[in-house]
Amino acid sequence: MKVMKSELIENRIIVWNIEDSRKLFSQGYYGKPIGIPKPKIEEIDAPLILDLIEGLYLLENKKITITNVKQKITVEKLTEICKKEVHEFDKKFLVYKHFRDKGYIINPGIKFGCDFAVYEKGPGIDHAPFLIQVYTRSESISATGIVLAGRLATTVRKQFILAIPKGKDKVDFLALDWWKA
Repeated sequence: MKVMKSELIENRIIVWNIEDSRKLFSQGYYGKPIGIPKPKIEEIDAPLILDLIEGLYLLENKKITITNVKQKITVEKLTEICKKEVHEFDKKFLVYKHFRDKGYIINPGIKFGCDFAVYEKGPGIDHAPFLIQVYTRSESISATGIVLAGRLATTVRKQFILAIPKGKDKVDFLALDWWKA
């Protein structure tokens, strides 16, 4: 299998080759094609932008190589960059990896006000059934926070899930369901 080349520019990773962009997107909806808001695989004719978490996952799985000013970026170096750029990176990456390894499509959840939106098939094919917010074991969540999360998830017809990393490779989940009696 061909390893696709990419370039680290500031805090984004760019796949410049259009064919590679199309292929990577089709293999798991990785990244966002520049200037295409709701991309269909066959319409991709632009470079692909990956966020740091996606890039590290793909680098670890040997699907891409990353360079910066013609220097190869290692998994260790990218992890170091991620820790500086992404708040609570270790926990978020563990959750991202957990879902990706199980075959889910996981995208940034910023438009929903959470860490991740999780799809079973992919954006444009199905709606994300889950919204994920990553918490630490010591972090408290207020009753208002729970109500806000529940209202948001219900409004967009999704299940809100708290992901709580446990150690270096385990994640506990707490799903909130809202129902009327």
